[in-house]
Amino acid sequence: MKSVTRSTYKFFYTFPPLQCKPSHQQIKGFPLIFDFHPVFFHHPFRHSRKWISDAYLYWDEIRRTADASEAGVAQLSAYIFSSTDPSIVRNRYIEKILPVYRAVTEQELTLCPGDWKYGSFYTTVLTECRLFQPWATKKFLRNGGRIITQKVESFQQVAGQYDVVVNCTGMGAKKLCTDYKLVPIRGQVIKVKAPWVKTAFYADYDTYIIPGFQGVTLGGCRNYDSYNTEVCKHDSAAIRERCEALLPSLKGAPVIREAVGLRPHRDPVRVEPELLDLVRGRVKVVHNYGHGGYGVTTSPGTAIYATGLVTDMLKSNSKL
Repeated sequence: MKSVTRSTYKFFYTFPPLQCKPSHQQIKGFPLIFDFHPVFFHHPFRHSRKWISDAYLYWDEIRRTADASEAGVAQLSAYIFSSTDPSIVRNRYIEKILPVYRAVTEQELTLCPGDWKYGSFYTTVLTECRLFQPWATKKFLRNGGRIITQKVESFQQVAGQYDVVVNCTGMGAKKLCTDYKLVPIRGQVIKVKAPWVKTAFYADYDTYIIPGFQGVTLGGCRNYDSYNTEVCKHDSAAIRERCEALLPSLKGAPVIREAVGLRPHRDPVRVEPELLDLVRGRVKVVHNYGHGGYGVTTSPGTAIYATGLVTDMLKSNSKL
């Protein structure tokens, strides 16, 4: 049996090859900011809170290093407004984790046009995936890791090859694991040139404006169970209309590019061990997928938890 200390990162592909273009938080070249989604609510609060806390500490630690710029991680402040529901602007999972998370003042409610009744201001971290992914890959390889690109249609193909397989296949898990709880949620974003925007804004109807290292991202939409990866002109028009209503200075901002992504959504997110008795042998698997549009945001936290599950499986006698 090969030692688990031999670091190998295997990209799993189902057949046909995955078209897993992630969400506005994960599309290559588009930024994410640290926030949170209800796909975690069906896990014990202590688990979800720990995942989120560990994830934030990971991103914030990078932000404090000399590598922050190369890694695409920076501090960012944001406003979130709602004209309908106070719960939209509250988040019990991150309010005690972020350095600043407070209710807005009456004056701040007038920062953006609209009949805003509720709002919060918070300071968080932003990650630009176009920068972070190459940086993380170099770090992995420098530490002795290996990357193998291989199309995997079944766990039978890896039986007997590894002590433990960690399954992070995103939408590919739908076929690989026959997981019908996993569905794509389509997202579409526009990146524009607007260097004067330094603060992020969120509002009703999945409206958001996020300044990043290489432009400002405007969004968005959530199309449940949609596999359409083409840019929709109607979504583009609606996104621009909502974002320009929220921040009128964006009118006329030149478009850098548009992108569509499929969020691998599962309720609840799957982070758990599984022992598979297959024809070619027994496979110990730790699943870590289904984060929706918040995979990059929360991945460090669930990765730490999944690492603990890997350790437990290696110590066990294959009894789960």
